[in-house]
Order: sequence, then structure tokens, then C-alpha cells
Amino acid sequence: MKAMDHAAHHASGHTDAGHDHVERAERADRIDRIDRGGRASGASWVTAAKATLHCLTGCAVGEILGMAVGTALLWGNVPTMALAIVLAFVFGYSFTLFAVRRAGLGLKAAVKVALAADTVSIAVMELVDNGIIALVPGAMDAHLSEGLFWASLLGGFVVAFLVTTPVNKWLIGRGRGHAVVHAYH
Repeated sequence: MKAMDHAAHHASGHTDAGHDHVERAERADRIDRIDRGGRASGASWVTAAKATLHCLTGCAVGEILGMAVGTALLWGNVPTMALAIVLAFVFGYSFTLFAVRRAGLGLKAAVKVALAADTVSIAVMELVDNGIIALVPGAMDAHLSEGLFWASLLGGFVVAFLVTTPVNKWLIGRGRGHAVVHAYH
């Protein structure tokens, strides 16, 4: 991509804020892909951590809501976990969907971007997070008022973040996952 003087760019009538935003995102992505020796190195750890945190936020909202509802209604472990997983995907996708829709993408294209950006990340997070909860003795039977419920849930999020960040780094470095969203926010 040819470098352009911003003053000349704006003087030529190109003042579209969205265009500038995309240009900055592309430049930041190029910088993320260069290591100290000037070699392409994929996504930075900071970029991967931010993408993971974005995804984890949506997942956590859905997961906590699902676990809280299932536990409060005295559902069994399987329906509670199923509700938590479904809501984690719904909220995870919706956070990205909202951001890219706000950036001007049509609904159909926004859904495609959200699915491409978040599916692997959410799936890994849910597998790890729910695996932790299932493996902690008594966690699935703990009630909302018990520390074990919250400790296992939050501990699962921490482990899921640590496992999913390298996955997202790998995906973004190959132009997949959250890399497809970067041009829109």
C-alpha cells in the first residue's frame, strides 16, 4: 500500500472518517506483524490479549447469566451448562455484531464477520471454562451464595483467557479470527 501524506489526502477531498479509521487499523496491523528484527511475526501478544479480552467479556456475561439462572431455578448440571454455553455464544457474538454494525456494516455482512471473528475463540473458551468448572469438586452443585460457585467460575475464566490468548494470536497472525474485525473498529 502506497504511503500518502495526510495533509495532501485531506486536501484532495478525502475526509471520510471511516476511511481514515481503516487506514489506521491497517497500519497498526502492519506494525503488529513486524518484530524487532524487521521480520514478519504475526500478531502481537497485546493484540491477541485485547481480542481475547473482548471475546471473554461477552462469554463471561452469557456464562454467568446462564449459570446463575440454571442454579437459581435448581436445574440439573447439564441443562445449566447448556444454557450457559448458548448464552456465552449469543453474548460473545452480539458484542462483535454490535461493534461492526455501529461501524456501518449491513446485518448479513456483520453476522458473517462476527461468526468468523469469534467462533473458534468462544469455542476454546467455553471448552476450557466449562471443563474447569466440571473438574472442580462440588462446583457444579454449588449455589449462587457459595464462594465455590464464584471461585470456580472466575477461575475458569482466568484459565480460559490464558489458553485462548495464544490461539487468538495464532489466528490473528494468519488473518483469521479477530483479524477480520480490525478493519471495522
